[in-house]
Amino acid sequence: MELIGKLYRGFLYTMAGIAGVMLVWLMFSVITSVVMRNAGLQPFAWLFTSSEYAILYMTMLGAPWLVREKGHVHIELVTAALPGRMRRMVSRMVAALCVVVSVILAWKGAELFVGNIARNDLDVRAYYFPKWILTVTFPISFGLMAIEFSRFVFGDDLMHSGEAGIHE
Repeated sequence: MELIGKLYRGFLYTMAGIAGVMLVWLMFSVITSVVMRNAGLQPFAWLFTSSEYAILYMTMLGAPWLVREKGHVHIELVTAALPGRMRRMVSRMVAALCVVVSVILAWKGAELFVGNIARNDLDVRAYYFPKWILTVTFPISFGLMAIEFSRFVFGDDLMHSGEAGIHE
């Protein structure tokens, strides 16, 4: 079981690493595009398309890791005002709701992914790309987010600290 946990964490951190690489690519592609435009050149069509794809991939691949690290934005104003027992209950209910939403989005993402493959859908912009290249991340990322949110439902750790304000 420990090996499965290590493999899972490794996969999660690899996805986050790829998201980080996508962020660097976005910086590079935007700078390149701006420099080319200022030099009177037309930026490459694939530069813009790859930036759009990178934004989607960066978001989807990094989100499960953010859940694990409690890096998502959430407001603790309400939970800070609650007594300890009530705060734990509210935090677990919010996490359970996040699990339900993530499972629904993973399911719908899987349907979209399978439909894209079955219909041979293409993303037509500068180039013709199979749409499944974009939608493959939906069931994977939302499925992993459901797992990560469920850790806050059933585990000892809570999603909310109960402390309002900025804590860094």
